[in-house]
Amino acid sequence: MQEAYKAIIQQIEDNPEREGLSDTPRRAADAMAFLTQGYQLTLEQVVNDALFKSDTSEMIIVQDIELYSLCEHHLLPFIGKCHVAYMPTGKVLGLSKVARIVEMFARRLQIQENLTKEIAEAIHDVTSASGVSVIIEAKHMCMMMRGVEKQNSTMKTSVMLGQFRDNQSTRMEFLSLLQLDQ
Repeated sequence: MQEAYKAIIQQIEDNPEREGLSDTPRRAADAMAFLTQGYQLTLEQVVNDALFKSDTSEMIIVQDIELYSLCEHHLLPFIGKCHVAYMPTGKVLGLSKVARIVEMFARRLQIQENLTKEIAEAIHDVTSASGVSVIIEAKHMCMMMRGVEKQNSTMKTSVMLGQFRDNQSTRMEFLSLLQLDQ
């Protein structure tokens, strides 16, 4: 990967040996490895048996989970927050595991639409919840730094599964609870 970054620097007609750039190929390769570390993880590793028996069937929401990902089209960042809700059926997921699932999928080359779906399906697969909802709000550097250069645009995506899709009152309860902190 370092050689690839060195070639990129040469292709943009700069000198990868000059002071300031001489260590950039290594640093860029290290950064890319960190930003895409989600490929090295599985859902089972992330959850690590952190499922706990619970008799609650009421909605559980983890709101404002920060996320950082790379757009698979331009390799530019998109940055935002994720809101996850699920309705348990006998077991709950350790709180930090919800954020770790978001992180695992975000640390892969992505489009936001797929990221939202992957998180929802993973939470559902792990918990067997009667409903799962995921909403992501993000700003995309590929839209802000290049192309149309729209600085104030935010993309919002949602995936509703089970009770959140089939029951309007459940969906509305979730959406209204997200408004509490605003």
